[in-house]
Amino acid sequence: MSKLMKTMDGNKAAAYVAYAFTEVATIYPITPSSPMAEDVDEWMAEGKQNIFGHPVNIMEMQSEAGAAGALHGALSSGALTTTFTASQGLLLMIPNMYKIAGELLPGVMHVSARALATHALSIFGDHSDVMSTAQTGFAMLATGSVQEVMDLAGVAHLAAIKSRVPFLHFFDGFRTSHEQQKIEVMEYEDLARLLDREALQAFRNRALNPEHPVIRGTNQNPDIFFQAREAAAPFFAAVPDIVEDYMAEISKITGREYHLFNYYGAPDAEDMIIAMGSACDTIEETVDYLNKQGRKVGMLRVHLYRPFSVKHMLAAIPASVKRIAVLDRVKTPGAPGEPLYLDVRAAFYDQPNAPLIIGGRYGLGSKDTIPADIVAVYDNLASSEPKNNFTISIHDDVSFSSLPRGEIVDMLPPGTIQCKFWGLGSDGTVGANKQAVDIIGSNTDMYAQAYFSYDSKKSGGMTVSHLRFGQEQIKAPYLINQADFVSCSNQAYVYSYDLLDGIKNGGTFLLNTTWTPAELENKLPAALKREMAEKKVKFYTIDGVNIASKLGLGNRTNMIMQAAFFKLSHVIPEDVAVSELYNSIEKAYGKKGETVVQQNKEAVHAGLSSYVEVKVPEAWLHAQDEVADTHEDEFMRNILRPMQAAQGDSLPVSAFVGREDGTFPTGGSKVEKRGVSSFIPEWYAENCIQCNQCALVCPHATIRPALLTAEEKAAAPEGFVTLDAKGKEFAGYQYRMQVSPLDCLGCGSCAVICPAKEKALVMQPLATQHEQEANWDYAIQLPERGDLVAPTNIKNSQFRKPLLEFSGACAGCGETPYAKLITQLFGDRMVIANATGCSSIWGAAVPCMPYTTNEKGRGPAWSNSLFEDNAEFSLGLYLGGTEQREHLKARVERALEKTDLEAKLRDALQEWLDNYSNGERSIEISDRLLPLLQASSDPDIQELYRRRDHLVKKSFWAFGGDGWAYDIGYGGLDHEWASGQGIIVPVFDTEVYSNTGGQAS
Repeated sequence: MSKLMKTMDGNKAAAYVAYAFTEVATIYPITPSSPMAEDVDEWMAEGKQNIFGHPVNIMEMQSEAGAAGALHGALSSGALTTTFTASQGLLLMIPNMYKIAGELLPGVMHVSARALATHALSIFGDHSDVMSTAQTGFAMLATGSVQEVMDLAGVAHLAAIKSRVPFLHFFDGFRTSHEQQKIEVMEYEDLARLLDREALQAFRNRALNPEHPVIRGTNQNPDIFFQAREAAAPFFAAVPDIVEDYMAEISKITGREYHLFNYYGAPDAEDMIIAMGSACDTIEETVDYLNKQGRKVGMLRVHLYRPFSVKHMLAAIPASVKRIAVLDRVKTPGAPGEPLYLDVRAAFYDQPNAPLIIGGRYGLGSKDTIPADIVAVYDNLASSEPKNNFTISIHDDVSFSSLPRGEIVDMLPPGTIQCKFWGLGSDGTVGANKQAVDIIGSNTDMYAQAYFSYDSKKSGGMTVSHLRFGQEQIKAPYLINQADFVSCSNQAYVYSYDLLDGIKNGGTFLLNTTWTPAELENKLPAALKREMAEKKVKFYTIDGVNIASKLGLGNRTNMIMQAAFFKLSHVIPEDVAVSELYNSIEKAYGKKGETVVQQNKEAVHAGLSSYVEVKVPEAWLHAQDEVADTHEDEFMRNILRPMQAAQGDSLPVSAFVGREDGTFPTGGSKVEKRGVSSFIPEWYAENCIQCNQCALVCPHATIRPALLTAEEKAAAPEGFVTLDAKGKEFAGYQYRMQVSPLDCLGCGSCAVICPAKEKALVMQPLATQHEQEANWDYAIQLPERGDLVAPTNIKNSQFRKPLLEFSGACAGCGETPYAKLITQLFGDRMVIANATGCSSIWGAAVPCMPYTTNEKGRGPAWSNSLFEDNAEFSLGLYLGGTEQREHLKARVERALEKTDLEAKLRDALQEWLDNYSNGERSIEISDRLLPLLQASSDPDIQELYRRRDHLVKKSFWAFGGDGWAYDIGYGGLDHEWASGQGIIVPVFDTEVYSNTGGQAS
């Protein structure tokens, strides 16, 4: 029987199997599990049938808690029901998980395991979410690769039905959920044959039904609760053998051997690692490498974590094992060890001659774990005094828990080709690489693996695609650190990242750039030139930007770069690549018309023929950069700059001492200068009507009006064109609209909104606008002149500095212009409660946070709690803030009763009291009051000074994750607005509504 091979990621594999056994799916999306529900929804819409001959009935709920409640209800009705979730979403399901397990309902949850929000939000993978559910009663089945997800996801459904115990099937978020692999696909017919039809009918017979009514979910008193709880124990005790039996059946179908615990390594191993999840493939690879060197090592892969079968685990471990290291992908603060480690220790409690058992942590928040880290674990085990409670992949110079990473060795099968692609979010690089993997996987007998590393800036952010191809199955769930081919789609990255880090000697580098070969000498940084010369890199350039523009493809250079990759990498024959690229173009763009199809085919042809080989001069071996004169603070120098250069993995634990609570400074985004847009606006002064609408709509605050005195105009750079400022308030000032070329994302919103008869802003190639960098540097240091006029209209508001600038939001974002405007009106006294979502990602992505301060150091104070509790969190901030300010007010009133107060201080305190509810006036008055308070020796006045943070009336705001905002009643431009009338500003609608009552609701 021929095997059905397809290229897919872990999410799709789980969804494919889940669909077979599911009658009802109750869903709510959360990263990185969302694609599972999306696939099921798509297949349902297409009429795809499950093994019962029907499409799945899918229902999207209002929250994860709602999805869990509906899961419980559908199971109670006798329908096989499934859901998909991760992270905080899974935690919201925990109350229902206890109910579902307690009532022995065979539901299944597929979880792409992800970190929980603690000191910070992380959307990346570890096991902290699933470990939080270990005592709910759900059986927990772990898989560690895309193939394992395909093979074993069905076991969760089959065993749940037969045992009556619900199952949580989990795999590593992003690493497995989004990793593409060429795998063997299970046939629905094979899965259907394994279904216990009698157990299924018994489940349906137990459903709530008025034809045979029962009462379930009662309340019980102390006399029987304990006994009734223990009565279900035999069902859980039966689970391991049921799962083992189904794994044996799966092994017969696939030829791959599966057990609750799979041992791998030397039959006489002395040192062993126990782990679960994607790291197991890395450990297996390392085991092979070390055993070839004469070591005696092995590893135990855990599949069934709950119920934990001691007898199955002990039977799988060779008797020769003397030392065991247990790796957990979770941190349990305050515990003597992590969960899997403690379970293994307990399993050996009464065993004679038990081995030494130590534990360690790895991979939190998707921290990459490479073979060199696993070698460190085995070396630690073999040492005379093995370190317990250790960490790997980091440098812990605070608690000194880390094991030093050893030499980085390529352990992949010979002939494996490794390729890295540096791309820009939305330029099509990731999509093109997924397509490339599919083409190679479908048209050759080669195996393919693809993993995509993103930053948090979405369409304007950096992406790195890691692709591997080879004749043998690829077991390398970690990032590429020895590349044969490196491609970069954005020339600005040469200044920001070490693009060739890990490239092999003689490797190939393809750079998409508008620079000619002659210009490279002056444009490329010295470090990049030295690395190319030292490693004898084969260097090629291609001007994909201009090619795409001429073909009418805008900034979509993906097809050009993909064709060049196939040409230069020689992974598959050129004629096969071209044929398949043409087929993919017809499939993807056929409905858009022949013109679009032809444009993309021409892009393929250009990619094959338009690259230029650049001979790397020997002189580049000695290239030197000019030493920059920088005056940066500790945070910028020691944290921001390394992270900006994608070197955050190298930062030690001590770098975050003092930031243990997740607190970071504002304003880092101003130093990024990403230069990611190929086109930016050029200002035509003669057409400008000085309306400032362009500045208002700019999502990233990269275009701003400047007002100059005659002296400032005289000192401006050459070419700094200005106009006489319009309006009597601006008499004597010059006006200019200035763009920041390296911060602009090229969305064109400013050019579109311009109401001038002849457009004052026209999008032009970035390469033609280099003089604007000096103009921006000059304009941005000019004094802010927003205080010349009240910000009561669009034009006037834009003379105030935005206290939200250069965010990582998508180009053309519809949220940030509103949030930016709010900061121009209230930013110097704002407190923001931000729900989790887009606005929390572009608003607080470490290290380059876009909220910033004015020249007095004031700016928005921002915090995020969760996705679900934004209104409550913001209300708490409001209540706490108002309570403290009311205490200050009472103290001021008592101070004014003093008879010996200095007159100037008395007048200032009385003025503050009289303007207590006026936001703008409270800033002005507090600036005059502070030195008077500080100078006083009176203890009561000194107490007022200690409470000075509450002198200014705060403006409390709640920002929604998807871009809405509301003032919760303690802000406003003037005294009238502060009377209890809040405002709600829906970001996708320009109407303004009144929220009488002034509280979050």
